[in-house]
Amino acid sequence: MTETVGAAANTASGDESGDAAVGEGGTARRGLRVERVFTTEGVHPYDEVTWEHRDVVMTNWRDGSVNFEQRGVEFPDFWSVNAVNIVTSKYFRGAVGTAQRESSLRQLIDRVVNSYVRAGTLHGYFATDADAEVFQHELTWMLLHQYFSFNSPVWFNVGTSSPQQVSACFILSVDDTMESILNWYKEEGLIFKGGSGAGLNLSRIRSSKELLSSGGTASGPVSFMRGADASAGTIKSGGATRRAAKMVVLDVDHPDVEEFIETKAKEEEKIRILRDGGFDMDLGGRDITSVQYQNANNSVRVSDEFMRAVERRSEFGLRSRTTGEPVDTVDAKSLFQKMAKAAWECADPGLQYDDTINDWHTNPETGRITASNPCSEYMSLDNSSCNLASLNLLKFLRDDSSFDSAKFVKAVELVITAMDISICFADFPTEPIGDTTRRFRQLGIGYANLGALLMATARGYDSDSGRSLAAAITSLMTGTAYRRSAELAAAVGAYDGYARNEEGHKRVMRKHAAANDSVRVVNPDERAVLTAASEQWHEGLRIGEQHGWRNAQASVLAPTGTIGFMMDCDTTGIEPDFSLVKFKKLVGGGSMQIVNQTIPRALRNLGYVEESVEAIVEYIAEHGHVVDAPGLRPEHYEVFDCAMGERSIAPMGHVRMMAAVQPFLSGAISKTVNMPEAATIEDVEEIYFEGWKLGLKALAIYRDNCKVGQPLSVHKSGSDEPEKVVEYRPVRKRLPKKRPSQTISFTVGGAEGYLHAGEYPDDGLGEVFVKLGKQGSTLSGVMDAFSMSISVGLQYGIPLEFYVSKFQNLRFEPAGMTDDPDVRMATSVLDYLFRRLALDYLPYEKRAQLGIFTAAERTAQVAEDYSTEQSAVDIDGLRGSVDATPSKEISSAESAGDDQEVGSSTELLELRLGKAADAPLCMTCGTKMRPAGSCYACEGCGATSGCS
Repeated sequence: MTETVGAAANTASGDESGDAAVGEGGTARRGLRVERVFTTEGVHPYDEVTWEHRDVVMTNWRDGSVNFEQRGVEFPDFWSVNAVNIVTSKYFRGAVGTAQRESSLRQLIDRVVNSYVRAGTLHGYFATDADAEVFQHELTWMLLHQYFSFNSPVWFNVGTSSPQQVSACFILSVDDTMESILNWYKEEGLIFKGGSGAGLNLSRIRSSKELLSSGGTASGPVSFMRGADASAGTIKSGGATRRAAKMVVLDVDHPDVEEFIETKAKEEEKIRILRDGGFDMDLGGRDITSVQYQNANNSVRVSDEFMRAVERRSEFGLRSRTTGEPVDTVDAKSLFQKMAKAAWECADPGLQYDDTINDWHTNPETGRITASNPCSEYMSLDNSSCNLASLNLLKFLRDDSSFDSAKFVKAVELVITAMDISICFADFPTEPIGDTTRRFRQLGIGYANLGALLMATARGYDSDSGRSLAAAITSLMTGTAYRRSAELAAAVGAYDGYARNEEGHKRVMRKHAAANDSVRVVNPDERAVLTAASEQWHEGLRIGEQHGWRNAQASVLAPTGTIGFMMDCDTTGIEPDFSLVKFKKLVGGGSMQIVNQTIPRALRNLGYVEESVEAIVEYIAEHGHVVDAPGLRPEHYEVFDCAMGERSIAPMGHVRMMAAVQPFLSGAISKTVNMPEAATIEDVEEIYFEGWKLGLKALAIYRDNCKVGQPLSVHKSGSDEPEKVVEYRPVRKRLPKKRPSQTISFTVGGAEGYLHAGEYPDDGLGEVFVKLGKQGSTLSGVMDAFSMSISVGLQYGIPLEFYVSKFQNLRFEPAGMTDDPDVRMATSVLDYLFRRLALDYLPYEKRAQLGIFTAAERTAQVAEDYSTEQSAVDIDGLRGSVDATPSKEISSAESAGDDQEVGSSTELLELRLGKAADAPLCMTCGTKMRPAGSCYACEGCGATSGCS
C-alpha cells in the first residue's frame, strides 16, 4: 500500500511535487507514497454503497422506557440494526434534536478521517497531496466496510471542540509520599471523567509493617486503596452510567501482599452476609456502596524467583520498601495457594508475570514496566498511554476460506500509520502522560473475530491447527506493524527514546522474529500466512537496523467491546464464539433467534452436503448445541465448541490459545479464563502456574457463580478439617394474616372448580389454592399439594411469568371449552389457571410476549389489522431482515421449549442451559451483558464495564 521515499536534502513543505516535508525536530524528510488497494481512482468510497435512512429508538428492555431516540439517521444498507443503534447513540456528536447533531455515518467518518489526514499532511507523513487523498479514501473505505475500527475515544473526541484524547489505556505511577498519593487520586479522577481507565502499581508505598520518618507506623498501600476506590465509585466514567475501570497491582515481595490478596475475598464475604440480612447488595443496589475495593481489578506481580520458590516449596522474602532489606519470610507455596483461593472465591487477584513482561520490554534503559491498564493488555512505562485499533479478521477470509495475507498486510500498514499520526495532535489528561506518550509513541493494533474465523475455517479453538493459524496471523500483524514503524522512522523519525534504548529494542525485535520461526504449522493455509509473517519480520529488521523504529510498542489484544459491535463482529478480541445461537435485532423492529452464520460455512468446509448442512443447522436452532446432530461426525464436534454451552472449551484451552499468540504481541491479552463452578482451588493453582510456564504476561480467572449469593465451601489453610458449609438461600416473604384476595369459579371441559388467589397488600400475587374434585379424592389431594408448592415458590420470589411460561399449553384431561370469555379454550386445567392468573396479575407487555390477551385486546388487534392500511415500506423492511437469514436458522419460542422473554444472547443462552450466566445487567438499558475480554459488553446499547 505504501512505500517510503528516501530522505531529502532540502527542507520544504510537502506538496504535489514530492518535495521534502519538515519532520519532527526540524529534520528534512520525505513522506510516504500511498497506493490504492480497496478503492477505485475517481470513485469516492461513499458512492460505492447503497445508503438508507433508519429510525433509532432504543428502549430499556426491562420497563420499556425510551433511553435514546434519533430518527432518519443514514447508514449503508448492510450495517446491522445493532451497529447502527450503537454508533448513533454512542459516537454521533451534538445535542439530539439540534442542527449540530450528526445524523449520518458519512459525517462521523469524515470528522475523524479528515482530522487524521490534516495532521498527517502537516507533520510530513505524505509525499504529495495525491498520496494524502489516497490515504483518506483507503481509510474511509475500510471504516465504511467495517474492516477495522479505532477505539472509542477517537470517535468521541477527534474533530470535535473537546480535547482530542485518542487513548483508552493509561498507566499512572505513585511514590511513597502523601503528595504523590493525593496526586494519584486527582489523576485517576480526571481520567475517569474523560471516559477511560487507568492502572498503577502501589509497591513503592511503604508497608504497614514499616515506620514513618516521624516514628509512627505507616498505613500501607491497602489503606490508601480505600480512598481511591471510593473516588472511582463516585465518579461515573465519562459522565455515563458506567463506573470507572481501574487496575491495582502489588509486587509479590511487598510486606502487605497477603492483606492485598485477601482484600476483595473478605469484602465478598461481607456482601453475602449483608445480602442474606436483607440489604440490597445487587450491582447498582443502594447498599452496595458500603462495600470497599469493588471498583478495581487487583493483580499480584509475581517474579520468576517467587514462582521457582513455589516450585521448590521453599521460603520467599518480603522486602522493605524503604531499605530493600527482608522484613519477613513466607512459605512461597502457601502464599501462592492464598492467591488461588482468593481468586477461586471472588475472581481476584489475577497474576502478572513480571520477568516475562520485562524480558519483552523495548525500553529497559528508561525504566521497568510495573503495571498495566485496567484490562491488562497494555503494559508499558509509568505515566504513559496507548491508543488502540482493531481489525475484523473475518473480513480477510476469501471465498475458499483461505486467509488473504496480502490484503491484511496492506490494512495493517494503513491503520498503524493512522494510529501514529494521531499522537501528533492528541491531547492527554496529564502532562507527564502526554510527555511519555509523545516520546515513546506506544500503539496498540489488535484484532477481533478470531473465534468466528477459526470456526468458519473448520478449526477448533482448542486445537493445534486453531492455535497455529492464530499465532501466524498475530505474528503477521505485529511484524507488519513494526515494519511499517521502521518505514515511518525513515520518513519522519524514530521515537525520541529510541537512541537510549536502541539495543534493547533491537533485542526484542529479534525475539519476536525467532518466535515466528518456531511456530509449527498444521496445514498449507497456515504455512502461507506464516511465510508472509517471516517476510515482514525480515524486512522490518533490515529497515529498523538502519533507521530505528517510530513506535516503542505496536500491538495488544484488547477486549473490543463497543467497537466489536460497531464492526458487526461475532466474537471479541481473542475470544471463542460465545454460543451457537445469537439474539438478533430486526430492521422492522423486534428480534429473533438465529444460528451463527459461520456454522454453515464451517460445515461446508468439512465436506457436508447442503442437505446435511440444513439438517444440522435446524438441529442447532432447536437444541443450541451440536451433540447428536443428525449426520454430524463426533470428531467434528470440537469445531463448534464455544465459551459456554453444552460443549464449552476447557479452561486450559483458553490458556493454550493465549500462549500461542503472546510471543507476537508488544503488550498482553485482555482475557479472563472462565472455569466451571465445580473447579477446585488446585485447578486455579494449575492455571496460574501453567500461565507462567507457557510465557504469558498476565492471567485472570473467573469461576462460575463465585460471586454474591452462591453456596460456598472452603477449607481452613493448613488443615484437613473442612469449615462448615454455609448456604445462602432466598428469603421468604410471607403474606400477612389479613390480605386481599379473589375467588374465581371456572369450568374446563365440563369439570368445575374454584381458584382462590391471595395478594400482598402492596400488590402482587402471593398464594393460590385450587379446589377441584371431591374432598378426599386423589385429584383434590394432588391439587392441594400443587397449590402449596406454587404458593411457597411465589413467596420465595419466583416470578409468576416463569410459572405461566411453564404451565400454559400443558395438555391433559380435562380439557376443552371454558366458561371464561377471555380464555375460551384450554388444553388442561393448569393451562387455564395460569392463563387466568397472567391476565389478572401480569402487565400487558409481559402477556404480549407470552401470547396471552383478554377478549377486548384481541378484538382491538383484529380491528386494527383490518381497518388500518399497513406501511409497505415497514413490511418490506421487516421481510428483508427475516429473509436475510435462512429460515432453517430461525427457532420459534415453541421449538426452544420456553416462551420466556430474552433481551440478549446471554439471556438466550441461559434459557438453553437452564441456569443463570455470571454476567451483570447493563446499567444503561437493563440488558444482560456478555463477556468481552476481561470486561463485559452490552449488545443492547454498546456500554462496557471496562475498556471500549
